Amino acid sequence: MHDAFSAPGRFFRGNLHTHSTRSDGALEPAEVCRRYRDEGYDFLALTDHFVGVYNYPIVDTRAFRAPGFTTILGAELHTGRQQSGDLWHILAVGLPEDFTPPNAPGFSPVEGSETAAELAERAVAAGAFVAVAHPDWSGITLAETRAIAAAHAVEAYNHGCYAGCDRGFGFAINDLLLSEGRRINLVATDDAHFTEPDHFGGWVMVKAEENDPDALLEALKAGRHYSSQGPEIRAVEITDKTIEVRCSAAASVIVQGHGQGARAVHGLSMTRASVSLERFRKSPWVRITVVDAAGRRAWTNPYWL
Repeated sequence: MHDAFSAPGRFFRGNLHTHSTRSDGALEPAEVCRRYRDEGYDFLALTDHFVGVYNYPIVDTRAFRAPGFTTILGAELHTGRQQSGDLWHILAVGLPEDFTPPNAPGFSPVEGSETAAELAERAVAAGAFVAVAHPDWSGITLAETRAIAAAHAVEAYNHGCYAGCDRGFGFAINDLLLSEGRRINLVATDDAHFTEPDHFGGWVMVKAEENDPDALLEALKAGRHYSSQGPEIRAVEITDKTIEVRCSAAASVIVQGHGQGARAVHGLSMTRASVSLERFRKSPWVRITVVDAAGRRAWTNPYWL
Protein backbone atom coordinates (compact mmCIF):
# COMPACT_ATOMS: atom_id res chain seq x y z
CA MET A 1 0.00 0.00 0.00
CA HIS A 2 1.27 3.47 -0.85
CA ASP A 3 1.74 5.85 2.05
CA ALA A 4 1.29 9.29 0.52
CA PHE A 5 -0.32 10.72 3.65
CA SER A 6 1.93 9.18 6.30
CA ALA A 7 5.26 9.41 4.44
CA PRO A 8 7.76 12.06 5.54
CA GLY A 9 7.97 15.34 3.65
CA ARG A 10 5.29 17.59 2.23
CA PHE A 11 3.06 17.68 -0.82
CA PHE A 12 4.30 19.43 -3.96
CA ARG A 13 1.89 20.43 -6.72
CA GLY A 14 2.88 19.66 -10.30
CA ASN A 15 1.71 19.11 -13.85
CA LEU A 16 3.09 16.09 -15.68
CA HIS A 17 1.76 16.69 -19.21
CA THR A 18 2.49 19.96 -21.05
CA HIS A 19 3.35 21.11 -24.57
CA SER A 20 5.25 24.08 -26.02
CA THR A 21 6.31 25.44 -29.42
CA ARG A 22 8.85 22.61 -29.52
CA SER A 23 5.90 20.54 -30.75
CA ASP A 24 2.26 21.67 -31.13
CA GLY A 25 1.90 24.06 -28.19
CA ALA A 26 1.30 27.80 -28.53
CA LEU A 27 3.93 29.13 -26.10
CA GLU A 28 7.71 28.99 -25.87
CA PRO A 29 9.11 26.67 -23.18
CA ALA A 30 10.25 29.58 -21.01
CA GLU A 31 6.78 31.12 -21.04
CA VAL A 32 5.08 27.80 -20.25
CA CYS A 33 7.36 27.37 -17.25
CA ARG A 34 6.78 30.98 -16.15
CA ARG A 35 3.02 30.58 -16.22
CA TYR A 36 3.04 27.41 -14.14
CA ARG A 37 5.53 28.92 -11.70
CA ASP A 38 3.49 32.10 -11.31
CA GLU A 39 0.30 30.06 -10.95
CA GLY A 40 1.81 28.54 -7.81
CA TYR A 41 2.95 25.16 -9.08
CA ASP A 42 6.00 23.61 -7.46
CA PHE A 43 7.12 21.64 -10.50
CA LEU A 44 6.39 21.03 -14.16
CA ALA A 45 7.20 18.40 -16.77
CA LEU A 46 7.31 19.74 -20.31
CA THR A 47 6.38 16.73 -22.46
CA ASP A 48 6.43 17.70 -26.11
CA HIS A 49 5.52 15.17 -28.79
CA PHE A 50 8.49 12.86 -29.38
CA VAL A 51 8.19 12.52 -33.16
CA GLY A 52 10.56 13.17 -36.03
CA VAL A 53 8.68 16.11 -37.49
CA TYR A 54 9.58 18.02 -34.30
CA ASN A 55 13.10 16.54 -34.19
CA TYR A 56 12.25 14.21 -31.28
CA PRO A 57 12.35 16.89 -28.56
CA ILE A 58 13.22 16.28 -24.92
CA VAL A 59 13.27 19.94 -23.99
CA ASP A 60 15.96 20.99 -21.53
CA THR A 61 14.01 23.10 -19.03
CA ARG A 62 16.70 23.22 -16.34
CA ALA A 63 17.41 26.90 -17.04
CA PHE A 64 13.82 27.74 -16.05
CA ARG A 65 14.10 26.34 -12.54
CA ALA A 66 13.89 28.92 -9.75
CA PRO A 67 13.66 28.96 -5.96
CA GLY A 68 10.52 27.01 -5.09
CA PHE A 69 10.01 25.76 -8.65
CA THR A 70 11.68 22.87 -10.47
CA THR A 71 11.24 21.00 -13.74
CA ILE A 72 11.46 17.36 -14.80
CA LEU A 73 12.52 16.45 -18.33
CA GLY A 74 10.13 14.28 -20.30
CA ALA A 75 8.17 13.72 -23.50
CA GLU A 76 4.96 12.27 -24.89
CA LEU A 77 6.14 9.18 -26.74
CA HIS A 78 4.55 7.75 -29.87
CA THR A 79 4.81 4.49 -31.73
CA GLY A 80 2.89 1.53 -33.08
CA ARG A 81 -0.74 1.31 -34.12
CA GLN A 82 -3.75 1.13 -31.85
CA GLN A 83 -6.72 -1.08 -32.72
CA SER A 84 -8.42 2.11 -33.91
CA GLY A 85 -5.63 2.66 -36.43
CA ASP A 86 -4.20 5.65 -34.57
CA LEU A 87 -0.74 6.21 -33.10
CA TRP A 88 -0.11 5.34 -29.45
CA HIS A 89 0.48 8.12 -26.88
CA ILE A 90 2.63 7.26 -23.84
CA LEU A 91 3.52 9.87 -21.20
CA ALA A 92 7.11 9.57 -19.95
CA VAL A 93 8.38 11.90 -17.20
CA GLY A 94 12.03 11.72 -16.19
CA LEU A 95 13.60 10.73 -19.51
CA PRO A 96 17.32 11.18 -20.16
CA GLU A 97 18.15 13.67 -22.89
CA ASP A 98 19.73 10.94 -25.03
CA PHE A 99 16.71 8.61 -24.99
CA THR A 100 16.71 6.70 -28.29
CA PRO A 101 13.69 7.66 -30.44
CA PRO A 102 11.31 5.07 -31.85
CA ASN A 103 10.53 5.02 -35.57
CA ALA A 104 7.87 7.74 -35.38
CA PRO A 105 8.52 10.36 -38.07
CA GLY A 106 5.05 11.90 -37.64
CA PHE A 107 1.59 11.18 -36.31
CA SER A 108 0.83 8.33 -38.71
CA PRO A 109 1.69 4.78 -37.60
CA VAL A 110 4.68 3.12 -39.25
CA GLU A 111 4.35 -0.58 -40.01
CA GLY A 112 6.82 -2.76 -38.14
CA SER A 113 7.69 -0.04 -35.62
CA GLU A 114 8.35 -0.66 -31.93
CA THR A 115 5.22 -1.62 -30.01
CA ALA A 116 3.78 0.66 -27.33
CA ALA A 117 4.54 -2.01 -24.72
CA GLU A 118 8.18 -2.15 -25.81
CA LEU A 119 8.51 1.64 -25.83
CA ALA A 120 6.97 1.96 -22.36
CA GLU A 121 9.28 -0.74 -21.02
CA ARG A 122 12.29 1.01 -22.54
CA ALA A 123 11.26 4.35 -21.00
CA VAL A 124 10.87 2.79 -17.56
CA ALA A 125 14.28 1.13 -17.91
CA ALA A 126 15.73 4.58 -18.71
CA GLY A 127 14.36 5.93 -15.41
CA ALA A 128 11.03 7.46 -16.43
CA PHE A 129 7.67 7.49 -14.70
CA VAL A 130 5.29 6.22 -17.38
CA ALA A 131 1.53 6.68 -17.75
CA VAL A 132 -0.93 5.57 -20.41
CA ALA A 133 -2.10 8.89 -21.83
CA HIS A 134 -5.77 9.93 -22.16
CA PRO A 135 -7.35 6.49 -22.74
CA ASP A 136 -10.82 7.94 -23.36
CA TRP A 137 -9.57 10.42 -25.96
CA SER A 138 -7.38 7.77 -27.57
CA GLY A 139 -10.18 5.22 -27.71
CA ILE A 140 -7.96 2.39 -26.48
CA THR A 141 -9.45 -0.84 -25.21
CA LEU A 142 -8.89 -2.64 -21.93
CA ALA A 143 -6.91 -5.34 -23.74
CA GLU A 144 -4.66 -2.74 -25.33
CA THR A 145 -4.06 -0.97 -22.04
CA ARG A 146 -3.43 -4.28 -20.28
CA ALA A 147 -0.54 -4.92 -22.66
CA ILE A 148 1.35 -1.82 -21.43
CA ALA A 149 2.70 -3.83 -18.53
CA ALA A 150 5.49 -1.40 -17.60
CA ALA A 151 3.24 1.63 -16.99
CA HIS A 152 3.12 3.05 -13.48
CA ALA A 153 -0.22 4.80 -13.97
CA VAL A 154 -3.21 5.58 -16.14
CA GLU A 155 -3.99 9.20 -16.95
CA ALA A 156 -7.38 9.09 -15.25
CA TYR A 157 -8.11 12.79 -15.79
CA ASN A 158 -6.78 14.88 -18.67
CA HIS A 159 -7.98 18.48 -18.49
CA GLY A 160 -7.18 19.32 -22.11
CA CYS A 161 -9.17 16.35 -23.39
CA TYR A 162 -12.02 17.26 -21.06
CA ALA A 163 -12.06 20.88 -22.24
CA GLY A 164 -11.53 20.15 -25.92
CA CYS A 165 -13.70 17.11 -26.61
CA ASP A 166 -15.33 15.92 -23.36
CA ARG A 167 -13.17 12.79 -23.33
CA GLY A 168 -11.02 13.55 -20.34
CA PHE A 169 -11.38 10.48 -18.12
CA GLY A 170 -9.72 7.10 -17.78
CA PHE A 171 -11.27 5.73 -14.60
CA ALA A 172 -13.17 2.90 -16.29
CA ILE A 173 -9.98 1.44 -17.77
CA ASN A 174 -8.10 2.09 -14.54
CA ASP A 175 -10.69 0.35 -12.36
CA LEU A 176 -10.97 -2.69 -14.62
CA LEU A 177 -7.20 -3.12 -14.50
CA LEU A 178 -7.32 -2.89 -10.70
CA SER A 179 -10.02 -5.57 -10.58
CA GLU A 180 -7.76 -7.84 -12.61
CA GLY A 181 -5.11 -7.40 -9.91
CA ARG A 182 -2.96 -4.89 -11.77
CA ARG A 183 -1.30 -2.63 -9.21
CA ILE A 184 -1.49 0.55 -11.20
CA ASN A 185 -1.96 4.12 -9.98
CA LEU A 186 -3.65 7.14 -11.54
CA VAL A 187 -2.69 10.71 -12.36
CA ALA A 188 -4.51 13.91 -13.30
CA THR A 189 -2.83 16.21 -15.82
CA ASP A 190 -3.45 19.28 -17.94
CA ASP A 191 -2.08 18.20 -21.33
CA ALA A 192 -1.81 21.96 -21.81
CA HIS A 193 -1.18 23.44 -25.25
CA PHE A 194 -2.47 26.94 -24.35
CA THR A 195 -4.61 26.93 -27.50
CA GLU A 196 -7.86 26.56 -25.50
CA PRO A 197 -8.78 26.49 -21.77
CA ASP A 198 -6.67 23.38 -21.22
CA HIS A 199 -4.40 24.52 -18.38
CA PHE A 200 -4.41 24.69 -14.56
CA GLY A 201 -7.28 22.19 -14.34
CA GLY A 202 -5.77 18.90 -13.18
CA TRP A 203 -2.57 18.15 -11.28
CA VAL A 204 -0.75 15.76 -8.98
CA MET A 205 0.18 16.37 -5.36
CA VAL A 206 3.42 14.47 -4.75
CA LYS A 207 4.70 13.73 -1.22
CA ALA A 208 8.47 14.15 -1.05
CA GLU A 209 11.07 15.49 1.36
CA GLU A 210 12.28 18.09 -1.12
CA ASN A 211 11.18 19.69 -4.37
CA ASP A 212 13.88 17.94 -6.37
CA PRO A 213 13.39 16.08 -9.67
CA ASP A 214 14.90 12.82 -8.38
CA ALA A 215 12.90 12.93 -5.15
CA LEU A 216 9.68 13.71 -7.03
CA LEU A 217 10.26 10.90 -9.53
CA GLU A 218 10.95 8.40 -6.78
CA ALA A 219 7.73 9.41 -5.01
CA LEU A 220 5.70 9.19 -8.23
CA LYS A 221 6.98 5.70 -8.96
CA ALA A 222 6.23 4.65 -5.38
CA GLY A 223 2.67 5.99 -5.59
CA ARG A 224 3.12 8.68 -2.96
CA HIS A 225 0.78 11.12 -4.64
CA TYR A 226 -2.84 11.96 -5.19
CA SER A 227 -4.55 13.84 -8.02
CA SER A 228 -6.78 16.90 -7.89
CA GLN A 229 -8.78 19.59 -9.64
CA GLY A 230 -8.83 21.67 -6.44
CA PRO A 231 -9.71 19.83 -3.22
CA GLU A 232 -7.00 18.77 -0.79
CA ILE A 233 -6.85 15.31 0.75
CA ARG A 234 -5.00 15.51 4.03
CA ALA A 235 -5.22 12.05 5.57
CA VAL A 236 -6.61 8.58 4.89
CA GLU A 237 -6.85 5.86 7.52
CA ILE A 238 -8.31 2.41 6.89
CA THR A 239 -9.66 0.50 9.87
CA ASP A 240 -11.42 -2.89 10.02
CA LYS A 241 -14.79 -1.24 9.44
CA THR A 242 -14.30 2.19 7.91
CA ILE A 243 -12.22 4.51 5.80
CA GLU A 244 -11.53 7.76 7.61
CA VAL A 245 -10.77 10.77 5.41
CA ARG A 246 -9.61 14.27 6.30
CA CYS A 247 -9.78 16.88 3.55
CA SER A 248 -10.49 20.49 2.64
CA ALA A 249 -14.17 21.50 2.75
CA ALA A 250 -16.10 18.90 0.77
CA ALA A 251 -19.66 18.17 -0.30
CA SER A 252 -19.09 14.44 -0.89
CA VAL A 253 -16.55 11.76 0.00
CA ILE A 254 -16.92 8.66 -2.16
CA VAL A 255 -15.24 5.27 -1.96
CA GLN A 256 -15.11 3.09 -5.08
CA GLY A 257 -14.11 -0.57 -5.39
CA HIS A 258 -14.47 -3.65 -7.54
CA GLY A 259 -17.53 -3.96 -9.77
CA GLN A 260 -20.54 -2.13 -8.39
CA GLY A 261 -18.91 -1.42 -5.05
CA ALA A 262 -19.32 2.25 -4.14
CA ARG A 263 -20.46 4.24 -1.14
CA ALA A 264 -20.71 7.99 -0.52
CA VAL A 265 -21.09 10.36 2.40
CA HIS A 266 -22.58 13.79 1.67
CA GLY A 267 -22.68 16.96 3.73
CA LEU A 268 -21.90 20.65 3.97
CA SER A 269 -18.30 21.84 4.28
CA MET A 270 -17.14 18.43 5.51
CA THR A 271 -13.50 18.24 6.51
CA ARG A 272 -13.82 14.74 7.95
CA ALA A 273 -15.77 11.74 6.73
CA SER A 274 -16.16 8.11 7.78
CA VAL A 275 -17.21 5.67 5.06
CA SER A 276 -18.25 2.12 5.89
CA LEU A 277 -16.27 -0.71 4.29
CA GLU A 278 -19.23 -3.12 4.40
CA ARG A 279 -19.84 -2.92 0.63
CA PHE A 280 -16.17 -3.66 -0.07
CA ARG A 281 -15.71 -7.00 1.73
CA LYS A 282 -15.20 -8.76 -1.61
CA SER A 283 -13.17 -5.96 -3.21
CA PRO A 284 -9.39 -6.33 -3.22
CA TRP A 285 -8.99 -2.57 -3.66
CA VAL A 286 -10.63 0.76 -2.94
CA ARG A 287 -9.95 4.33 -3.98
CA ILE A 288 -11.37 7.61 -2.73
CA THR A 289 -12.87 10.67 -4.42
CA VAL A 290 -13.40 13.98 -2.63
CA VAL A 291 -15.83 16.45 -4.25
CA ASP A 292 -16.15 20.10 -3.24
CA ALA A 293 -19.23 22.33 -3.50
CA ALA A 294 -18.16 23.51 -6.97
CA GLY A 295 -17.97 19.93 -8.26
CA ARG A 296 -14.18 19.83 -8.39
CA ARG A 297 -12.67 16.51 -7.45
CA ALA A 298 -9.58 14.95 -5.90
CA TRP A 299 -8.67 11.29 -6.22
CA THR A 300 -6.41 8.97 -4.25
CA ASN A 301 -4.44 6.14 -5.73
CA PRO A 302 -5.89 2.70 -4.97
CA TYR A 303 -5.48 1.05 -1.61
CA TRP A 304 -5.12 -2.73 -1.61
CA LEU A 305 -7.08 -4.30 1.22
